Amino acid sequence: MKYFEKRPMVLILVGILGISMSSILIRYSTAPSAVTASWRLLWTVILMSPVVLGKKQVRQELFSVEKRTAALSLLSGVFLAVHFWFWFESLRMTTVSSATTIVSTEVIWVSIGFFLFLKGRLSRKAVAAIAVAFTGSACIAFADSGAGGTHLRGDILALLAAIAVAVYMLLGRIVRAKVSNSVYTYLVYIACGAGLVLMSVFQGQGLFVYGLNGILIGLALAVFSTILGHSVFSWCLKYFSPSFVSACKLCEPVVSSILAAFLFREIPGPVQLVGCLLILGSVLYYSRLEEK
Repeated sequence: MKYFEKRPMVLILVGILGISMSSILIRYSTAPSAVTASWRLLWTVILMSPVVLGKKQVRQELFSVEKRTAALSLLSGVFLAVHFWFWFESLRMTTVSSATTIVSTEVIWVSIGFFLFLKGRLSRKAVAAIAVAFTGSACIAFADSGAGGTHLRGDILALLAAIAVAVYMLLGRIVRAKVSNSVYTYLVYIACGAGLVLMSVFQGQGLFVYGLNGILIGLALAVFSTILGHSVFSWCLKYFSPSFVSACKLCEPVVSSILAAFLFREIPGPVQLVGCLLILGSVLYYSRLEEK
């Protein structure tokens, strides 16, 4: 770890590649969305368990969490499960660039929820950034509606995925005031995994019916997108400002779109490209406002 402590930008690049692989790996899954997402979370919990349960201090905190805090953590996990299901489904219906860009508006929805439910404040500049993000989303929807098929429906699912993960983050803001990040994420991932498994069961989709594909894709998502992606970015907050880390996360739609152009021949049209640039620009601007 000393090597990375001296060169944290290396891990920033690893994190960008890790989260950018998510949409690409999902495309290669032949299992239903709920099944693939279930395996991602199950593998994540399996890989986290030795770390969380192996530390006495974390283990003691885990088993002494208040009932209300535990309930909010589990509810947060349910919304994360809904996010994953919408997100995975959207990638089956629309382009990688549209889905990844629209889902990146989560920070906008967090700000709206913070304003409506947690008595937060929105400056005029923040409202302007939100308006630009919605304009960009409208451009993408307009472009995809002309493409026919399920593109527009996929855009809507990506938007719902962004809203669901925003609720997850708002609940996390409340819970994290009382418990450590390790305990919170562990409880959330357990609830999320359980929720996705139940979704699979209710839809009549067995976890082992689709062979090794869903299992291995889930493992790859857990390793690359969760551990080498989101977890690495959390670690990088020790060395970089939140605004810089947030800006780096916005590289995901760009890198994913480039990979999709080579792998799936998905080339964004002019209107779609303008919409993507408007959204990414507004989210980056809003992130900097939050940092200030």
